[in-house]
Amino acid sequence: MIYMDNAATSWPKPDSVWDEVLRVGKNVGANPGRAGHQMAIDAGRVIYKARVAIARLFHLSDPLRVVFTINATEALNLAILGSIKPGDHVLTSQLEHNAVARPLRYLQDKGVEVTYLPGDEYGRISPNELRQSRKANTKALILSHASNVTGALQDLKSLSKAAKELDLRVIVDAAQTAGVQQIDMEEWGIDLLAFPGHKGLVGPQGTGGLCIAQGIDVEPLRFGGTGSQSESELQPDVLPDRFESGTPNTPGIAGLAAGLEFIAQTGRENIESHESKLTELILNGLGDIEKVKVYGPPVKEPRAAVISFNVDGMEASEMGFLLDQVYQIAVRTGLHCAPVSHRKNGTLERGTVRLSPGYFNSEAEVKEVLAAIKTLVEEAR
Repeated sequence: MIYMDNAATSWPKPDSVWDEVLRVGKNVGANPGRAGHQMAIDAGRVIYKARVAIARLFHLSDPLRVVFTINATEALNLAILGSIKPGDHVLTSQLEHNAVARPLRYLQDKGVEVTYLPGDEYGRISPNELRQSRKANTKALILSHASNVTGALQDLKSLSKAAKELDLRVIVDAAQTAGVQQIDMEEWGIDLLAFPGHKGLVGPQGTGGLCIAQGIDVEPLRFGGTGSQSESELQPDVLPDRFESGTPNTPGIAGLAAGLEFIAQTGRENIESHESKLTELILNGLGDIEKVKVYGPPVKEPRAAVISFNVDGMEASEMGFLLDQVYQIAVRTGLHCAPVSHRKNGTLERGTVRLSPGYFNSEAEVKEVLAAIKTLVEEAR
């Protein structure tokens, strides 16, 4: 199987990830922060190690402001629902995943005003667009770093800095960039950064988190036991306890820490370079195939390793089915949980075929995928 669906979840994972999941599950196993015995202490150390690695990767000074969730979707719900109140106005892009769009739609019914900024032809917004769209009640910029449909990459650095000048809270969905693209929370002025553990960070599914900048307060979504301040009926104010009620996924977080260690040893820049090279090969190859339309920025412009295309006269689902069943190539077809982005691209009715290479894909695999697509297009004439 050639796996080209890394935008959904990365595969394969480094062996060290599964080794650590198994080691912690078998040999540590206790509930962190809930007792004073050695196993519980060891479990707490496992989780703190992951916090430190995440804080280092995203340039967050305090590891205790790394909050673990089950995925980026929960982290975004925490960031958005915990920050925005009725009567507020927020700015966002037309490239958003439903993990952003649906919480915002829910808030619209509660009296929140949402403006979807059109941006350029690829949905990339500019600092000037922010300035022109700000109102007296505008509270936040909520933004996906990269589109999970086209790979279009927002200039997060300039947009975050512009938003801070406008006194806006900056909430970022890093689902398609965490672990691959550079992200600097402190220098760029990002307030809340949601990340999945199972994509670019090459950790297990069921892991993710929210990085909360110093001085930023968010209302919790979950209330309950934290192992701290148990005598109080009120949720603790201290981080990360305020947001981490209940037993955490310690083996999963241990695997995430191993994934972060793999990234540190490999070099994020090397991962980004390899994925960029594969993306360029795919874009150039698709451009040479007749009847193929590619969506998103052209080859030489900055983008994530996500490529969507369609074939004239052929359904996206048919292409995906044939790639899977005939050539054992795994791709994603449909709307990719991002109807807002498909409206922008004019593909809401038919969806797209999405290729998303990862670090463990090779140039040889890319060439094999392109050859299969070319053959299927020719056979469909």
